[in-house]
Amino acid sequence: MPKQKDLKRIVRTRMQKTGESYTAARLHIIKKKEADYAELAGMSDAAVQKATGRSWRAWVKLLDDAGATSRPHRDIVHSVSSLGVPDWWSQMVTVGYERIRGLRERGQRRGGLYEASKSRTFGVPVKKLFDAFKKSLPSNADVKSTTPNKRMRIRWDDDTTVEVMFLSKAADKSAVAVTHQKLPDKSSAEKMKVWWGERLEALADVLG
Repeated sequence: MPKQKDLKRIVRTRMQKTGESYTAARLHIIKKKEADYAELAGMSDAAVQKATGRSWRAWVKLLDDAGATSRPHRDIVHSVSSLGVPDWWSQMVTVGYERIRGLRERGQRRGGLYEASKSRTFGVPVKKLFDAFKKSLPSNADVKSTTPNKRMRIRWDDDTTVEVMFLSKAADKSAVAVTHQKLPDKSSAEKMKVWWGERLEALADVLG
């Protein structure tokens, strides 16, 4: 959000161009800024508001005030989680914030390596999804740790890693989000994004 003096200047410039009242011009500028945040984050303002109780504008202000632009990813996740936000959404908010503040581009991690992310919702209980996902993993996937029905950490045979998060949406509805990390370049990330999309599609066929 622009500082107050900057905001007034931007509003008056728009008023001169459009003939709008100050109130109407100000509302347009504020809404556009919020839309920009959602576009940069890759997630709608409505979705993050519903899941966390805060808009992107509120999250950006809160994390800016906490000095998050100079803090590592894990610390930001912890700060968001400490406010009662579930693990899944703590990651989503942190990644969105990092994109908004230019700390990473889509598909890129803070350290410069890349990652591929894919998610999907299924019409089955989260336990059934968790078990089916684990069973569907290829032979080159080494499951290093799990929290049943919540998360899974996997090491690939090329030393890349995969973080998997599971979310129960209802008694018979759940979702999985896969993030394949430590990929060397954007091309590798794009390739693995397609690959995981195909794996989740196949899993959907199995689960029916």
